[in-house]
Amino acid sequence: MKRSRFSRRTKQTPDTEELINLATDLSLSGNRLEDAFWERRLAELVDRLLDANDEAAMNAALDHLYGAGGRAYDELADMIEYRAEAHKHENGASGTTQDVLLFAAPVLAWSRYAIPSGPITGDALTSLRVQLQAHVLAADIRFGLCDFLFSPDQLPQSYCETAALSDKLAKAALHGRDLKIDVGQMPETMNFLSDTRYLIGVVCAPAGTPLFRWQEADGSRNEALKQWRAQGGEVLRSILPACAMEPLLPQSFHAAVREADRASRPYSLRSAVAFLQTTLNVSAGNLRAVVAPYYDRQLEEFRVGFTVGDAVEVVHGVVWPLLENEEEASEMPSQIEGVLREAGLREVIVLEHRFPLEYCDDCGAPLYPNPEGEPVHAELPEPEEEALPRHLH
Repeated sequence: MKRSRFSRRTKQTPDTEELINLATDLSLSGNRLEDAFWERRLAELVDRLLDANDEAAMNAALDHLYGAGGRAYDELADMIEYRAEAHKHENGASGTTQDVLLFAAPVLAWSRYAIPSGPITGDALTSLRVQLQAHVLAADIRFGLCDFLFSPDQLPQSYCETAALSDKLAKAALHGRDLKIDVGQMPETMNFLSDTRYLIGVVCAPAGTPLFRWQEADGSRNEALKQWRAQGGEVLRSILPACAMEPLLPQSFHAAVREADRASRPYSLRSAVAFLQTTLNVSAGNLRAVVAPYYDRQLEEFRVGFTVGDAVEVVHGVVWPLLENEEEASEMPSQIEGVLREAGLREVIVLEHRFPLEYCDDCGAPLYPNPEGEPVHAELPEPEEEALPRHLH
């Protein structure tokens, strides 16, 4: 997925130079016919590099174009993403062609306990298939799912890994099977109060025909999302016990991950307010938030420290990272403040001076701003007595 890139020295191979030239030519094209010409040549080169597992050549070209500015970076990033998640499958025996697309169904979740990830039982996977077919995917398709609920740490970490997963899933789907994931090969999941989980699959349809329900004449994205949240959400609740959750629209892999990244930021703030209300038995109006920008070489993120009443001690913190091309984030503090006020907070302090991107030396946790403008460790107070159990809503 597209990320802000630091300029750095990278070795330019002939393939890297050709990627740069083709992406630049595509960005300068003035008509659709010329677009198609450059896109075809660029797609052929990207496909070859993905097959050869040559991530370095693609990253070197992206780094160069990002530093150069202009549209060429976006053209190349879009093409690499597209070729990593989608391809055509030719059936030599029947002479037919299938469009194949890797998709993801993100779920935002929060819990006072560890948010589950890992293998999905056969019954749950069958139920998810039923709901996806009924509400999200088009009628005349075949599809396959991974039998695994992914955390962000367990997603493919490169374009080549994404293409490899898409290919494995496509082979399974075209033979009417789901893909079994080797749990032993998956990295461990870091635990957060609020996080995202992903159901991943691939959808196959005759070339040029709809892949998703909203591409059909009587379908719509809003209705697909509404039904998926209602019907698919019931199945997901059984996979994510003791979690409050919000399913997002299943869509192509990179678009789904980007949308989850965007949606998870306000969701994490609302989750933090709900968590503190539940844990500390305070109202949202009795919480105060301090918002501050944190810099490394450039603005990297905003951090939000929460206090109770007029206290200086930070009891909890949330990181609001910058995404994609958000280097100019002048409106971000007001957006964060708006989410917090909608969650019920009456007092939000927005600090303007730059904070260094610091972490605790002992545990590695981020340091959050307090009302006095100091970066501090977030510490929940010790409970005075056994709290009554509360449900997550």
